[in-house]
Amino acid sequence: MTRITVELGLPSKWWDEINESVQWQDGIFYSLSAAFALVSTVALIQLIRIELRVPEYGWTTQKVFHLMNFVVNGVRAVVFGFHKEVFLFHPKVLTLVLLDLPGLLFFSAYTLLVLFWAEIYHQARSLPTDKLRTSYISVNGAIYFIQVRNILRLLIY
Repeated sequence: MTRITVELGLPSKWWDEINESVQWQDGIFYSLSAAFALVSTVALIQLIRIELRVPEYGWTTQKVFHLMNFVVNGVRAVVFGFHKEVFLFHPKVLTLVLLDLPGLLFFSAYTLLVLFWAEIYHQARSLPTDKLRTSYISVNGAIYFIQVRNILRLLIY
């Protein structure tokens, strides 16, 4: 590894220089914040477009998926945008919840996408779809229960 960096004329500690630079870290976090805000905005626009096109169907799986994407990416944009303040929360469990929440919501959003495709498949095969939503709720409920239990353990210890 060192031989390659010397031959190319690259500094061997380039990562350490970037890792210790507050300007680089801020730039990366703000770039990530902007990217997640853009994805969040696109999800909101798509949700509005679908609602304006077919308002009579109510909250479909597709609309909930776009809403969840809007929330997930919006929360991530806020976390990256205010990265310095996030780590100053007291008690520290609030920081852990805020950092963990987007991942949980992401899991729920993409299991909802699986539910959407499973419903399409079942409808195409004329199979019942009533147990699919129960499965979705059960799996997500179990994941959230495990996470809440872990957070409560942190509060106790």
